Amino acid sequence: MIHYSFLLLVAYLMVFHVIFVLFVWTYWKSVFTLPLQPDKKFHMSYADKERYENEERPEVQRQILVEIARKLPVYTRTGNGAIRFCDRCQLIKPDRCHHCSVCAMCVLKMDHHCPWVNNCVGFSNYKFFLLFLMYSLLYCMYIAATVFKYVIKYWTDELTNGRSKFHVLFLLFVAVMFFVSLMFLFGYHCWLVSRNRSTLGKIPWSVYPTLILNR
Repeated sequence: MIHYSFLLLVAYLMVFHVIFVLFVWTYWKSVFTLPLQPDKKFHMSYADKERYENEERPEVQRQILVEIARKLPVYTRTGNGAIRFCDRCQLIKPDRCHHCSVCAMCVLKMDHHCPWVNNCVGFSNYKFFLLFLMYSLLYCMYIAATVFKYVIKYWTDELTNGRSKFHVLFLLFVAVMFFVSLMFLFGYHCWLVSRNRSTLGKIPWSVYPTLILNR
Protein backbone atom coordinates (compact mmCIF):
# COMPACT_ATOMS: atom_id res chain seq x y z
CA MET A 1 0.00 0.00 0.00
CA ILE A 2 1.29 3.42 -0.99
CA HIS A 3 2.19 5.52 2.01
CA TYR A 4 0.01 8.58 2.70
CA SER A 5 3.01 10.93 2.81
CA PHE A 6 4.06 9.81 -0.69
CA LEU A 7 0.59 10.59 -2.09
CA LEU A 8 0.69 13.97 -0.39
CA LEU A 9 4.10 14.66 -1.93
CA VAL A 10 2.80 13.76 -5.41
CA ALA A 11 -0.22 16.04 -4.91
CA TYR A 12 2.04 18.91 -3.79
CA LEU A 13 4.25 18.46 -6.86
CA MET A 14 1.33 18.29 -9.29
CA VAL A 15 -0.31 21.46 -7.95
CA PHE A 16 3.07 23.22 -7.85
CA HIS A 17 3.86 22.45 -11.49
CA VAL A 18 0.38 23.42 -12.72
CA ILE A 19 0.72 26.84 -11.07
CA PHE A 20 4.32 27.14 -12.28
CA VAL A 21 3.40 26.40 -15.91
CA LEU A 22 0.58 28.98 -15.83
CA PHE A 23 2.94 31.47 -14.20
CA VAL A 24 5.61 30.99 -16.89
CA TRP A 25 3.07 31.03 -19.75
CA THR A 26 1.47 34.32 -18.70
CA TYR A 27 4.90 35.86 -18.13
CA TRP A 28 5.98 34.76 -21.62
CA LYS A 29 2.84 36.25 -23.17
CA SER A 30 3.29 39.51 -21.24
CA VAL A 31 6.87 39.83 -22.48
CA PHE A 32 6.53 38.75 -26.11
CA THR A 33 3.09 40.11 -27.06
CA LEU A 34 3.86 43.17 -29.16
CA PRO A 35 2.18 46.46 -28.19
CA LEU A 36 -0.68 47.41 -30.50
CA GLN A 37 -0.27 50.67 -32.40
CA PRO A 38 -3.08 52.95 -33.65
CA ASP A 39 -4.68 52.19 -37.01
CA LYS A 40 -3.39 53.94 -40.14
CA LYS A 41 -6.47 56.17 -40.25
CA PHE A 42 -5.11 58.04 -37.20
CA HIS A 43 -1.90 58.95 -39.06
CA MET A 44 -1.81 62.26 -40.87
CA SER A 45 -1.88 62.15 -44.65
CA TYR A 46 1.02 63.63 -46.58
CA ALA A 47 -1.05 66.70 -47.53
CA ASP A 48 -2.26 67.30 -43.95
CA LYS A 49 1.27 66.84 -42.62
CA GLU A 50 2.66 69.42 -45.03
CA ARG A 51 -0.13 71.87 -44.24
CA TYR A 52 0.42 71.39 -40.49
CA GLU A 53 4.22 71.71 -40.62
CA ASN A 54 4.20 74.75 -42.93
CA GLU A 55 1.80 76.62 -40.65
CA GLU A 56 3.61 78.71 -38.04
CA ARG A 57 0.61 80.02 -36.09
CA PRO A 58 -0.24 77.65 -33.18
CA GLU A 59 -3.95 78.50 -33.24
CA VAL A 60 -4.19 77.55 -36.92
CA GLN A 61 -2.28 74.32 -36.27
CA ARG A 62 -4.81 73.48 -33.57
CA GLN A 63 -7.65 74.16 -35.99
CA ILE A 64 -6.06 71.85 -38.59
CA LEU A 65 -5.94 69.05 -36.00
CA VAL A 66 -9.58 69.70 -35.09
CA GLU A 67 -10.59 69.35 -38.75
CA ILE A 68 -8.69 66.07 -39.10
CA ALA A 69 -10.07 64.70 -35.81
CA ARG A 70 -13.68 65.33 -36.88
CA LYS A 71 -13.40 62.29 -39.13
CA LEU A 72 -12.06 60.06 -36.34
CA PRO A 73 -13.60 58.39 -33.24
CA VAL A 74 -11.67 60.62 -30.85
CA TYR A 75 -13.36 62.03 -27.74
CA THR A 76 -10.60 63.15 -25.39
CA ARG A 77 -8.54 66.32 -25.51
CA THR A 78 -5.59 67.73 -23.63
CA GLY A 79 -6.02 69.79 -20.48
CA ASN A 80 -6.11 73.05 -22.50
CA GLY A 81 -8.74 71.70 -24.94
CA ALA A 82 -6.41 70.82 -27.84
CA ILE A 83 -6.51 67.63 -29.89
CA ARG A 84 -4.12 64.98 -28.55
CA PHE A 85 -1.42 64.82 -31.22
CA CYS A 86 1.87 62.92 -31.15
CA ASP A 87 4.54 64.94 -32.97
CA ARG A 88 6.95 61.97 -32.93
CA CYS A 89 4.61 59.40 -34.51
CA GLN A 90 2.74 62.10 -36.47
CA LEU A 91 -0.73 60.86 -35.57
CA ILE A 92 -3.90 61.86 -33.76
CA LYS A 93 -3.90 59.90 -30.52
CA PRO A 94 -6.95 57.67 -29.99
CA ASP A 95 -8.53 57.73 -26.54
CA ARG A 96 -6.27 56.15 -23.89
CA CYS A 97 -3.39 56.00 -26.35
CA HIS A 98 -0.02 57.28 -25.11
CA HIS A 99 3.46 57.53 -26.56
CA CYS A 100 6.02 55.26 -24.89
CA SER A 101 9.49 56.78 -24.96
CA VAL A 102 11.08 53.37 -24.24
CA CYS A 103 9.31 51.52 -27.08
CA ALA A 104 9.40 54.67 -29.28
CA MET A 105 5.79 54.24 -30.40
CA CYS A 106 2.23 55.16 -29.53
CA VAL A 107 0.51 52.28 -27.71
CA LEU A 108 -3.23 51.67 -27.69
CA LYS A 109 -4.80 51.77 -24.23
CA MET A 110 -1.36 52.02 -22.67
CA ASP A 111 -1.35 51.27 -18.95
CA HIS A 112 2.38 51.62 -18.26
CA HIS A 113 5.78 50.43 -19.42
CA CYS A 114 6.75 47.59 -17.09
CA PRO A 115 10.48 46.99 -16.50
CA TRP A 116 9.73 43.53 -15.04
CA VAL A 117 8.40 42.30 -18.38
CA ASN A 118 10.45 44.76 -20.47
CA ASN A 119 7.36 45.64 -22.47
CA CYS A 120 4.49 48.09 -22.66
CA VAL A 121 1.39 46.87 -20.86
CA GLY A 122 -1.58 47.91 -22.94
CA PHE A 123 -4.49 46.76 -25.09
CA SER A 124 -2.72 43.71 -26.56
CA ASN A 125 -1.29 42.16 -23.36
CA TYR A 126 -3.07 43.66 -20.34
CA LYS A 127 -5.06 40.44 -19.87
CA PHE A 128 -1.86 38.39 -19.76
CA PHE A 129 -0.23 40.88 -17.38
CA LEU A 130 -3.18 40.66 -14.99
CA LEU A 131 -3.12 36.86 -15.15
CA PHE A 132 0.64 36.94 -14.57
CA LEU A 133 0.09 38.93 -11.36
CA MET A 134 -2.64 36.53 -10.25
CA TYR A 135 -0.57 33.37 -10.84
CA SER A 136 2.50 35.01 -9.26
CA LEU A 137 0.40 35.75 -6.19
CA LEU A 138 -0.97 32.21 -6.13
CA TYR A 139 2.53 30.79 -6.66
CA CYS A 140 3.99 32.68 -3.68
CA MET A 141 0.99 31.83 -1.50
CA TYR A 142 1.29 28.13 -2.34
CA ILE A 143 5.03 28.05 -1.56
CA ALA A 144 4.53 29.88 1.75
CA ALA A 145 1.65 27.58 2.74
CA THR A 146 3.52 24.34 1.97
CA VAL A 147 6.76 25.49 3.63
CA PHE A 148 5.17 26.94 6.75
CA LYS A 149 4.60 23.57 8.47
CA TYR A 150 8.31 22.76 8.16
CA VAL A 151 9.20 26.09 9.73
CA ILE A 152 6.97 25.16 12.67
CA LYS A 153 8.68 21.77 12.92
CA TYR A 154 12.12 23.37 12.96
CA TRP A 155 10.91 25.87 15.54
CA THR A 156 9.68 23.04 17.82
CA ASP A 157 12.81 20.93 17.17
CA GLU A 158 10.86 18.15 15.47
CA LEU A 159 13.34 18.34 12.59
CA THR A 160 17.02 18.52 13.37
CA ASN A 161 18.68 18.98 9.98
CA GLY A 162 20.40 22.31 10.61
CA ARG A 163 21.66 22.77 7.06
CA SER A 164 18.18 22.87 5.50
CA LYS A 165 16.75 25.03 8.29
CA PHE A 166 18.20 28.23 6.81
CA HIS A 167 16.94 27.38 3.31
CA VAL A 168 13.39 26.74 4.53
CA LEU A 169 13.32 29.99 6.53
CA PHE A 170 14.75 31.95 3.60
CA LEU A 171 12.20 30.43 1.19
CA LEU A 172 9.32 31.36 3.48
CA PHE A 173 10.64 34.90 3.92
CA VAL A 174 11.01 35.48 0.16
CA ALA A 175 7.60 33.94 -0.63
CA VAL A 176 5.82 36.07 1.99
CA MET A 177 7.69 39.22 0.92
CA PHE A 178 6.70 38.82 -2.73
CA PHE A 179 3.18 37.76 -1.76
CA VAL A 180 2.58 40.99 0.17
CA SER A 181 4.02 43.14 -2.64
CA LEU A 182 2.04 41.36 -5.34
CA MET A 183 -1.14 41.46 -3.28
CA PHE A 184 -1.14 45.26 -3.30
CA LEU A 185 -0.20 45.46 -6.99
CA PHE A 186 -2.79 42.90 -8.08
CA GLY A 187 -5.44 44.52 -5.88
CA TYR A 188 -4.66 47.92 -7.42
CA HIS A 189 -5.04 46.61 -10.97
CA CYS A 190 -8.26 44.79 -10.06
CA TRP A 191 -9.56 48.12 -8.75
CA LEU A 192 -8.55 49.81 -12.02
CA VAL A 193 -10.37 47.14 -14.04
CA SER A 194 -13.49 47.46 -11.90
CA ARG A 195 -13.49 51.23 -12.56
CA ASN A 196 -12.62 50.83 -16.27
CA ARG A 197 -9.47 52.88 -15.77
CA SER A 198 -5.73 52.52 -16.34
CA THR A 199 -2.57 53.55 -14.50
CA LEU A 200 -1.90 56.43 -16.90
CA GLY A 201 -5.63 57.18 -16.97
CA LYS A 202 -5.43 58.27 -13.34
CA ILE A 203 -3.05 61.06 -14.37
CA PRO A 204 -4.95 64.05 -15.86
CA TRP A 205 -3.29 63.89 -19.31
CA SER A 206 -6.59 64.38 -21.12
CA VAL A 207 -10.16 65.49 -20.52
CA TYR A 208 -13.58 64.97 -22.08
CA PRO A 209 -14.90 68.31 -23.37
CA THR A 210 -18.58 69.15 -22.94
CA LEU A 211 -18.98 69.51 -26.70
CA ILE A 212 -17.05 66.69 -28.31
CA LEU A 213 -15.06 68.09 -31.22
CA ASN A 214 -17.74 70.78 -31.63
CA ARG A 215 -20.14 68.27 -33.17
